[in-house]
Amino acid sequence: MDRTESLLTTPASAPDAATVPPSGPPDAATVPPARSASVHPGADDAPPRRDPRWVRPALAVLLLGAGLLYLWGLGASGWANSFYSAAVQAGAESWKAFFYGSSDAANSITVDKTPASLWLMALSVRIFGLNSWAILVPQALLGVASVGVLFATVRRWYGPTAGLIAGTVLALTPVATLMFRFNNPDALLVLLLVLGAYATVRAVETASTRWIVLVGVLVGFGFLTKMLQAFLVVPVFAGVYLLAAPTGFWRRIRQLLLAGLGLVVAAGWWVATVELVPASARPYIGGSQQNSILELTLGYNGLGRITGDEEGSVGGGARMGGGGGPFSGRTGWLRMFDTEVGGQISWLLPAALILLVAGLVLAGRAARTDRRRAGLLLWGGWLLVTGLIFSFMSGIFHAYYTVALAPAVGALVGIGTVLLWQERRTAVTAPATAVSARWRGPFATVTLAVTLAVTAWWSWRLLGRSPEFHPWLRTPVLVAGLAVAVLIVLARRLPRRLVPVALVLGASAALAGPAAYAAQTAGTAHTGSIPSAGPNVQGGFGPGRGGPGGRMDGGMEFPGGGFPGGNRDGGTGRNGQPPGFPGGTANGGTGQFPGFPGGTANGGTRQFPGFPGGTGQDGGTGQDGGRTGGGQGRMAGGMGGLLDSREPSAALKALLNADADDYTWVAAAVGSNNASGYQLATGRPVMAIGGFNGSDPSPTLAQFQAYVAEGKIHYFVGGGGFRANGGSSASQEIAAWVTETFPAQTVDGVTVYDLSNAGQG
Repeated sequence: MDRTESLLTTPASAPDAATVPPSGPPDAATVPPARSASVHPGADDAPPRRDPRWVRPALAVLLLGAGLLYLWGLGASGWANSFYSAAVQAGAESWKAFFYGSSDAANSITVDKTPASLWLMALSVRIFGLNSWAILVPQALLGVASVGVLFATVRRWYGPTAGLIAGTVLALTPVATLMFRFNNPDALLVLLLVLGAYATVRAVETASTRWIVLVGVLVGFGFLTKMLQAFLVVPVFAGVYLLAAPTGFWRRIRQLLLAGLGLVVAAGWWVATVELVPASARPYIGGSQQNSILELTLGYNGLGRITGDEEGSVGGGARMGGGGGPFSGRTGWLRMFDTEVGGQISWLLPAALILLVAGLVLAGRAARTDRRRAGLLLWGGWLLVTGLIFSFMSGIFHAYYTVALAPAVGALVGIGTVLLWQERRTAVTAPATAVSARWRGPFATVTLAVTLAVTAWWSWRLLGRSPEFHPWLRTPVLVAGLAVAVLIVLARRLPRRLVPVALVLGASAALAGPAAYAAQTAGTAHTGSIPSAGPNVQGGFGPGRGGPGGRMDGGMEFPGGGFPGGNRDGGTGRNGQPPGFPGGTANGGTGQFPGFPGGTANGGTRQFPGFPGGTGQDGGTGQDGGRTGGGQGRMAGGMGGLLDSREPSAALKALLNADADDYTWVAAAVGSNNASGYQLATGRPVMAIGGFNGSDPSPTLAQFQAYVAEGKIHYFVGGGGFRANGGSSASQEIAAWVTETFPAQTVDGVTVYDLSNAGQG
């Protein structure tokens, strides 16, 4: 056996003998794959094996490389998603805001998620001060930890080579690079779910109650990170344990019930606290219409994401490939491969699916407790359940959600590659009488070759969607992949010295595309609420954008140059006719947004009625209300600050900071992103009226008037907000009252109302 072959057939190290009950089943992972006609052998008497000496240095290189990829130039993204950065700032100043995940330290309203991911970043800011690195470095470290835990999980049953392949694929997945350099909750969610998979593997090995309960606890904390999305893996983890744990059926049932209890306790303590605390003693629950965390969990951030019934949201998708809403795209079987999502996650998705099917075919009628089949079901179930829900959910869906698929894709590629490489030797080693086993080698060889060929072809297709991005790369990837696929079939006829060269060339062909996208992502600043990995693609996202698809006013892009069905005129990139926004035309810079009557943009000026002062200049400068909107990650006009924060000028910042100690909130603004920019710039609480979309009834007009009468709010800053799919009109009522009651002044293009100076507006 040559060195390359030994790398791919290195068996997993067995667990310590003390952890295996004497009456338990044998440890299949300790069996050298070549000693049996099946890739899923039973036990033998081989002693536990230690990893070869090259494994630790290889793992160190992988983790250091991932750290470099996720940390390099991290500060360029500034506040990244200012919606969460403002909440981190608030949590670093107020323990009450820390606990609830409030958007401001005065605790007017929370973010529209559970707060666990904010806790880590807020603790970092308390230690290191408020800056971009203090916010984003914890996210990068979560990414490195996810790569390491995935390696450890896959290695236990499939060996170090499979673990290293899995970790490498995860590290180089473009959307993983994006989210491990960004401050959305997804980074912590991924780590917790991978830890849950590791605990499931440990539980299955010895039918351990402790480990399976830990699975429930980890998923419970996943709920505290991103609510019901964490539960997508629950049926998979539970099903694999119920199938493969080496103990009696009813004991498995009792253990799973205990795991469910652990999940409920880990997720429920915070929910119960929030629900039991009187509403007057806590901030309003952002994203809900009734000030209820349960409503948020089951509605806007729960079943509403699947059905599209999300009151107060900005629109969902459409069924079976129809045109979706502006922030969702199209639903259907191929959603994970489409223009918007494909370059984020799908580079090795076809390979993962092919290898999953091949591995299960080779498993055949293995014993119930067969670990290698259990592992395929674990990662395959994770991929299929989560992927299908993402594909058909009709509510708000963003391409970066697919980072949740990356660990499963990496694991299946690593597992499948190693298992099939081992099986290709079966035709030689199996006895001549073992007719049923001799098909396995040719099957594995052909499957490996087809997998590489399909991967190279799909990379060629994905690279073709961004023709200006390293155009020289497409053809070499395709040619190398197809050539090595042929060599895999002919590998036994090649000189041994050529086999390592072919394998390295094949791995390069498979990983070159996602690696190039990942590197481009790491080298690009990303800001706003809807980031995207990779370069500009035709009809889809570009790098660092605050919103989906074709570019709008130098910053936000929409498929086809506008919202679905829209168009671009004269190459200006302004939106055409967005569905749901009838009459929203854009010709030579003029546009109207129905729902905002009179909201025109003539000569670069756009007004959002009901949101006083929401005017500014579009066109070349991309300014709206004094905020520069051009460049990456910006939406000029920002839909009134819906998708990205405003950056106040020095004069506006000085105005807001004047007499700041005399007020609870130095200002109020419609929409959380609109408010977050002012809050981060001043370091003072700014009230986010209406929450993220400006559609939550917080505060009501009466409450706002009371705050003003009590001298708690100094200024009202114009602009911001976006109302769709129902929701409260409180923010519009407040804006109209402010316009009628208080005098306006303009500071560097931004309209500001002094609420301490009542008069005719």
